[in-house]
Amino acid sequence: MKGGFRRITINHWAWPHPGTIRMSRKTFLVLGVGLLLGFGLTLSVGADDTALERPGFALTTLDGSGNVGRFSSVTIGTDGLALISYYDETNGDLKVTHCSDSVCTSATLTTVDRAGNVGQYSSVTIGTDGLALISYYDETNGDLKVAHCSDSACTSATLTTVDRTGNVGQYSSVTIGTDDLGLISYYDAINGDLKVAHCSDLACTSATLTTLTFLQSEDNAGQFTSVTSTGGRGLISYYDSTDQDLKLALCPDLACTSATLTTTPDRAGNVGQYSSVTIGTDGLALISYYDATNGDLKVAQCSDSVCTSATRTTLQSEDNVGQFTSVTIGTDGQGLISYYDETNGDLKVAHCSDSACTSATLTTVDRTGNVGQYSSVTIGSRRPRPHQLLRRDQR
Repeated sequence: MKGGFRRITINHWAWPHPGTIRMSRKTFLVLGVGLLLGFGLTLSVGADDTALERPGFALTTLDGSGNVGRFSSVTIGTDGLALISYYDETNGDLKVTHCSDSVCTSATLTTVDRAGNVGQYSSVTIGTDGLALISYYDETNGDLKVAHCSDSACTSATLTTVDRTGNVGQYSSVTIGTDDLGLISYYDAINGDLKVAHCSDLACTSATLTTLTFLQSEDNAGQFTSVTSTGGRGLISYYDSTDQDLKLALCPDLACTSATLTTTPDRAGNVGQYSSVTIGTDGLALISYYDATNGDLKVAQCSDSVCTSATRTTLQSEDNVGQFTSVTIGTDGQGLISYYDETNGDLKVAHCSDSACTSATLTTVDRTGNVGQYSSVTIGSRRPRPHQLLRRDQR
């Protein structure tokens, strides 16, 4: 994405309404809120938001300061409003957008970190202190960094370099454990390892760092990580690029400081990129991921707490689909997955029909231009707009 104006734009919609879309030329980052959707970060070349219309679908430009919106991540704060972390590629900065209302008709924009080229691979969650914790990559120094917001809008933050050993911090993912402390999974690019950082306090001003030694027999593992916690233990999905498998690491405790169990939910072909993991209402892990061999969106539900086996389902096999997946559990207790349709350049959503996601209702959410990269989905705090998702739009 060279040359051309980019902006952050927000949209919200209510279904079903027939309508038309008219677009001219520009680039923008879009946030969407809807009955089955939510926050969308979009980068698109050449769309003029004043010329884009759809009944029940309004757009608001949030950030027009260059090429913005890659590596986006969304969560809902304790104030019930969306908070979005993302990368400002023009300036090489980590930025945050805090919505002013449930449909994000306006927002507070903050550059959280501008020291060098920072902000790729951002991941945001809300701590037990009600403040956001953001993990991200410092490309200039090859470090894993963390920002702990000072208020709900993240108008300022305490910045900490968590790991500076070698080239670390890509593919970061952050969650809050039952000990109220942050747990971050990330990739060690020098050694090809999966690493974790367990924060020592709410602001993560220091952390216990662990290379997951039970993975050292794997030559290159740890890309496309996604972390959650279950039963007082960390659970991490990741991609083993040597064997081209989807892998799952289960830690013995929340700090994940010792060797433990790793399983392979799927080894059929080149599978496991763009993985995202969550815990269903049945207490079992649900993982969305990309099948690069067939160009499919797949999902795996673990059969037990240690995932000794899994139910695997191809949710969409036509076209090349399934990159940039993100999964969450909806208010109906079923999985909701956002993903990118590369063939058509669309943002799509799969709504699971049961807890194992053995089938799903597929919906093309946005087909305007080239949209859907860097999607992130969460559940909002207010009805009737419970589902929030982020997506990147590139034209």
